[in-house]
Amino acid sequence: MDAHAENFFKHNEYFIDEKVQFLKFTNTYKVYDSSGSQIGVIQESMPTVLKLLSLVLGKASMPFTLSIADTEDHVLATIKRGWTFFMSKISIYDGEGSEIARIKQKFKMFKPTFHILDLNDAALATISGDWKAWNFTITEAGDKQVGTITKKWSGLLKEAFTTADKYIVSVDAGLAGVTRIATVAAAITIDMVLKESK
Repeated sequence: MDAHAENFFKHNEYFIDEKVQFLKFTNTYKVYDSSGSQIGVIQESMPTVLKLLSLVLGKASMPFTLSIADTEDHVLATIKRGWTFFMSKISIYDGEGSEIARIKQKFKMFKPTFHILDLNDAALATISGDWKAWNFTITEAGDKQVGTITKKWSGLLKEAFTTADKYIVSVDAGLAGVTRIATVAAAITIDMVLKESK
């Protein structure tokens, strides 16, 4: 892990704030640490031809690319999905462009589940919960809870972030290496992934 990625992924709390854009085709989110300092941005990119197709086909089956960058525009991780028509398979890449993990996504009503797997399909972590209530639990193999995703605000940033499209990701300090990068990347982009899958 290079110094830029290490600095970003060392945090145990990430505050995600959607940047509202008029007539937007793609999504942009800002990422803050627990003190309220911006530490990164999540940007969706889409070729023009896909933007036009999305008007006709909708976005649920469309490919997407989500890039996580720091405030100096160093790409730290990328999440990509190809064309999909039922169960989504999503790849996670590190800042160098090497695939490090995959996400297998399953939906059951408003209760989506994301299985984060290594390149040999061994389980690294699972994100599951209630999309409607916006409460997710992050667990490692063996069902040990190692994090949460919620819109229940408290503490320093409660007054700054009060609208419904903001959320907080908390992860255990014990997560390390590829598991940490893949889990944090999946967790902080979950709103985008869910929106693209609707």
